[in-house]
Amino acid sequence: MNAVAAHPATTTGIAARVTGLTKVYGSGEAQVHALAGVDLAIEDARFTAIMGPSGSGKSTLMHCIAGLDQATSGEVIVGDHSLATMSDNELTRFRRHHVGFVFQAFNLLPMLTAKQNMLLPLDLAGRDPDWPWFDELVDVLAVADRLSHRPTQLSGGQQQRVAIARALMSRPQIVFADEPTGNLDSGTSGEVLGFLRRSVRELGQTTVMVTHEPSAAAYADRVVLIADGKVAGQLDDPTQDGILNALRQIGA
Repeated sequence: MNAVAAHPATTTGIAARVTGLTKVYGSGEAQVHALAGVDLAIEDARFTAIMGPSGSGKSTLMHCIAGLDQATSGEVIVGDHSLATMSDNELTRFRRHHVGFVFQAFNLLPMLTAKQNMLLPLDLAGRDPDWPWFDELVDVLAVADRLSHRPTQLSGGQQQRVAIARALMSRPQIVFADEPTGNLDSGTSGEVLGFLRRSVRELGQTTVMVTHEPSAAAYADRVVLIADGKVAGQLDDPTQDGILNALRQIGA
């Protein structure tokens, strides 16, 4: 099996694109402009980190691209799918078949084994597992000896690795990771981030991560900086020092 071809790449090399994206909460004097006209392309088979000060709009941006929230105006295209005109049911089906999620709190079901948690997205979608793909994920994420364990029998790092495997199991177009190391110590965080990077480089998985940690963002291929609801800068092949300097420049 050719791991890099594990999911179909877009012909343009762009996995997702947002144009003129705005998101407004509230009305009148209580209005909050969480996004104020964002233009951004997410490159296929690359690891993109989104950073910015608290309240900058980075999580809102991720939620809009992932179909968890609908923008007030603008366009979101993921692969060949335009999200702006989708109904709630259509967005649910879109997320189920095209998007994977990794959360800070792991969100594993406690009554299920690691293997059952990994297969859950396919069960919900009524799809049969691709067992060679399952075996490859188990190998890349080093969870072979934990498949029969329930979450309470796993360390935090092991739980997050299972959560990453679950997110990858359906071969989504994009995996979104929301502060995936927020509940982990520094050593375990590095291990989990290394696995996320391996999923990009060895499995060809497009990954977008929201983080406030420069040390975490340094694992990415590109860092997108958000400030005041707009793209404030980008760094390719980022280093921790470079990220810190860029954050200082935008007042983070």
